Amino acid sequence: MVSVLSYCSFLAPAGSTSILAAAPEVASHYNVSGDVFDISNALFMVFMALSGVFYGPMAQSVGKKTTLTLASLLFTACSVASSLAPNFASFTVFRCLTAFQGTAFLTVGQGILRDIYPQEKRSRACSYFLIGTLIGPSIGPLTGGIIVAHIEWWWILVVQSGLAAIGCAAIIFFVKETLPPQKLNAFKTLERSQKVKLALLWCNPWRSISVWRYKNVLISGWASSTLVWNMYTLLTPIRYVLNPRFDLTSPQESGLFFLAPGVGYLLGAFFGGKYGDYNVRKWKEKRNGVKVPEDRLRSTLVAMGFVTPCCMLLYGWTIEKKIGGIPLPATAMVVQGISQLFCFTSINAYLLDAIPNRHSDVVAGNYLMRYLFAALGSGVCLPIIEQVGVGWFSTVTACLVFSAAIGTALLVKFGPRWREKLKAVPDR
Repeated sequence: MVSVLSYCSFLAPAGSTSILAAAPEVASHYNVSGDVFDISNALFMVFMALSGVFYGPMAQSVGKKTTLTLASLLFTACSVASSLAPNFASFTVFRCLTAFQGTAFLTVGQGILRDIYPQEKRSRACSYFLIGTLIGPSIGPLTGGIIVAHIEWWWILVVQSGLAAIGCAAIIFFVKETLPPQKLNAFKTLERSQKVKLALLWCNPWRSISVWRYKNVLISGWASSTLVWNMYTLLTPIRYVLNPRFDLTSPQESGLFFLAPGVGYLLGAFFGGKYGDYNVRKWKEKRNGVKVPEDRLRSTLVAMGFVTPCCMLLYGWTIEKKIGGIPLPATAMVVQGISQLFCFTSINAYLLDAIPNRHSDVVAGNYLMRYLFAALGSGVCLPIIEQVGVGWFSTVTACLVFSAAIGTALLVKFGPRWREKLKAVPDR
């Protein structure tokens, strides 16, 4: 089941970047500028952010498998519609609708992991689940580059539609319902007017935004958001930054650079989750059997406070000053990919315990925040790089990630005290 969820979580992030490899071709086909195309891709991220706010609460009422099945069907249909779009407006609309379905796999999938794995094994499960989420943005552009180099760009969306159909079938046949039967039966026994009222509540973003007022949720949200900012501002401008630096001439050549962080994410998946679970067990023994969710965040401190910032500084300034060849930035991208996976697995697992009786809202709110950062980063990175250079932009990114490390250190120290005050937070 984790394999199916990981595969489905690959689809939307891959869709957000696969089309980047064909950015000039798409802009030319629809006769729009590159800036307009970038805005369209930023809107894709905005709709990814909004999705969890709707699908998270819905899954807690009608069932997680039902929600995933609906989202996968709509994701497939909207992907097909995007490939057939006659103009740029309809292309953008259907792409945004595709994005809205895609984040359901992330938010609902994470809730399923909470249902089937105990706390001591949750980081490892999250690391395997996150392989799809994090490799998607790296594999997507490479696949897109290969496609656009040989056939028409819209075949990227055709391939996406086929992959989505496979995911839909896998959900139907292999994913089991994990929502407790009493909750499912409670929804089925409601009158029609009550179901309509509940459906309107699903559309209320305040449920997910309201949890930001709690310190532990806000800090973990900031940490994951700076990491997502780092990811998308690294990947989005690759063709514009690295092609002129290394005299690359084809989408395939620049697409290979997207593999570097993907390799890092894959390697990190094998160690990041284990290290997070190790910290939980280690500190549980030190406390004579007392489990503290914040202990798993200890595994992120070196990665966020030192490794990722150093990699971004090395990447940005070696390109800016034209120091070294291709192996230097490629190595920095691999190492920061490993580092990010160490962070994401522990943060995602922690979200499920931050406010246990509202974990669905916490996860949805976190994805809302992180993909708003992704949208902002995707939209502004290239204009800022053109003004100040990739070196200074990477410095800003490094500082953001370092600030998240400071916040996470405070969360490790004071989080148990803050969380103790949240036991009275009602389940809505």
